[in-house]
Amino acid sequence: MIAIIRRELYLEQLRPFIDKPLIKVLTGIRRSGKSSILLMLQEELTQRGVKDENIIYINFESMEHSDMDNAKSLYSFVKSKVSSELKCYILLDEIQEVKGWEKAINSFLVDFNVDIYITGSNSKLLSSELATYIAGRYIEINVTPLSFKENLEFKKILTRIDPTDIHKELVRFIRMGGFPIIHTASYSREDAYKIINDIYASAILRDIVQRNRIRNIELLEKVVKYVFENIGNMFSAKKVADYFKNQQRKVDIETVYNYLNALEGAFIIYRVPRYDLRGKEVLQTNEKYFIGDQGLKYAVMGYKDRDISGILENIVFLELKRKGYQVYVGKFDDKEIDFVAVKKEQKVYVQVAYKLVEESTVEREFGVLLGIRDHYPKYVVTMEDFWQDNIEGIKHKNLAEFLLMDEY
Repeated sequence: MIAIIRRELYLEQLRPFIDKPLIKVLTGIRRSGKSSILLMLQEELTQRGVKDENIIYINFESMEHSDMDNAKSLYSFVKSKVSSELKCYILLDEIQEVKGWEKAINSFLVDFNVDIYITGSNSKLLSSELATYIAGRYIEINVTPLSFKENLEFKKILTRIDPTDIHKELVRFIRMGGFPIIHTASYSREDAYKIINDIYASAILRDIVQRNRIRNIELLEKVVKYVFENIGNMFSAKKVADYFKNQQRKVDIETVYNYLNALEGAFIIYRVPRYDLRGKEVLQTNEKYFIGDQGLKYAVMGYKDRDISGILENIVFLELKRKGYQVYVGKFDDKEIDFVAVKKEQKVYVQVAYKLVEESTVEREFGVLLGIRDHYPKYVVTMEDFWQDNIEGIKHKNLAEFLLMDEY
């Protein structure tokens, strides 16, 4: 049995809401660790003195609960388990497998003394069903695959290896990504990509094709590959449609938009809008798209060293998101800032590059940030180890150092 490594990042987000009258919703791509986090929560509740009989845990991907596939059967089961005297804790894993589940959840809130936690592999849980029945009564926590810091912790505990060579571990993380399962043993890159490809196929089939009733799976796959090839580049649904038109394949913009939406809903991709720093407004054209884990691209399309620039941006984007920032691509006059990250009153500017070998690269990456005259932190993040200069308050950080920082 594989040991469960505590993912404190998410437990810390859950703790303030334990016993609060809100439904706690963990969302994220398949195999990102949502189920393990629920089990960690179950263990924590037990340590707090909650009796086993007052914790109802159901994993809807298990054959044991395959007959519980509708709201009525779920409600009947929970009703038979809840205590009339003590609060019960309901933990429901991959709830989207239950038809009409949102009605059962709403009834639990009305009829029983319960604290509810659910997971799902599709963001549409929140945009449609949940919003209708329990608007304002839930909080969402997005779970991503392992961060670089978590990857190092897994390495220490599961393989009994002390990863003292941070650069070596960073290269491995860049190439293999952060899906927890591939860090539970010393998989070769080929085996890791096979595992990730299976995760991808499951997400495509169950969370996109079946859920959205998509018939043209071949076209969906082509849209995926277009996005994967253009990580870190700005484009729109129209640009994708024009690309297919140039390939003598007519595709309407609405179809492309729907496919991008479906991929975003399954957390395979994230859409990052542009923000005009002068006009202080979110722009509606030419977003960037990043993927839910860098390993997905390599598993689906093969590993290429020349893809490194977009992959580094992808890794930085996911780290900013994990730390709770709302992330934008910045527009400053005619220049682009890779990331403008906002959290409450905090703001961080980040430029990402592979190397700072050329003077022109230094001028480009630092120059755009030098034009922004405010007091918020500004970073240039690269793979350089030896380049230590800070320029007029703009800090250079090696990628590993940036990923391991607690605060920016």
